[in-house]
Parts: sequence; structure tokens; C-alpha cells
Amino acid sequence: MSLKNLLTDNKSSIVKAWCDLTLKSYPEESQGFFKKKDQFGNPVGHSLCEGIESTYDALLEDADTDVLSKALDGIIRIRAIQEFSPSQAISFLFGLKQVIRDGLGSKINKDGFSEEWAVFETKIDGLALLGFDIYSKCRQQIYDIRVESVKRRTSRLLTKAGLVYEIPEGQSDQSDLQENIANINNS
Repeated sequence: MSLKNLLTDNKSSIVKAWCDLTLKSYPEESQGFFKKKDQFGNPVGHSLCEGIESTYDALLEDADTDVLSKALDGIIRIRAIQEFSPSQAISFLFGLKQVIRDGLGSKINKDGFSEEWAVFETKIDGLALLGFDIYSKCRQQIYDIRVESVKRRTSRLLTKAGLVYEIPEGQSDQSDLQENIANINNS
């Protein structure tokens, strides 16, 4: 028997414990709601637990970065939107180590899986780094959306106040622009 077989045989208990541990990072009043895995009544809880299971499967199958990214994306997006700090957003990934140690630690040590466990722990660490990259991209997208929203609102306010001047096509030359500004000031 290998570590992979042990982890595969105990998949359901590991995934459940990992999901429960992840949900503990939320406020107590939200945890009970998120545990309901109804896709329509609780899409966040459903996405978190589905993403955790997909991520676990991808880890066991030695999936490439694209597959791991896809599995992690939904979870990390949710946590980025919820204003978790970077460390809080990806800390659930390290929780997998704890879940496996708690559930299978004695068996891993007793059956001589120490070397395989070290390799698997390294994969989890790499997964956390990938999660951080995804989190950073998501946060950048959120900031970009906010900046664009502010620009649109500011533009609308300036237009309503009559403080916006459209430059006619063909007048991109600096001297033409200065002439047009002078004409506006003289009006």
C-alpha cells in the first residue's frame, strides 16, 4: 500500500474534515449556513466544499498547474471578494496537512510513509503558492473594477456639471488643445 492509496481510501473523511476546518475561518453565525451544501440555497458553501474536493482530487492525481488552478479558482475568488487578508485567504490550504496528520498521522508513521508524506507536504506548499497567485490576480481584478467604477461616476458628474470638454477628432495636437481651452476660458 502507498500513501496515495491511503489518502484515496480515506478521501471522504479527509475532504469533510478539510471543508469543516475551512468553514471555521468564517464567523460562527455563518458557519452553520455554509455547511448546508445546497447549490441554490447556499452557493458559497457549495462552491467551497466542491472546490475543496476538486483540489484534493487534483493533488492525488498529480495534476498540472492548470488543473490545480481551476480547482482552486472558485474558492480563492470567494475568499478574495470576502476581504480576507492574503494569509487568511490561503490558510485553508495548509489546513489539509493538519487534517491528514490528525486523521492518519499514526498510520503514516507506522507504515513507513514518511518520505511520501514529505513529498505530499511539498505539493501542498506549492498549492498554497499557487493559491496566493490566484488571490493576487483576483484582488487586482477587484481593484480594477472599483477604479473603473469611480472613473465612470466621476465622468458622469463632470458631464452633468458641464465641466467636460470633448476634443473634436483630428485635434490631438497640443497647440490645438491649448487653443480650445483658451476659447472655453474666454467664453
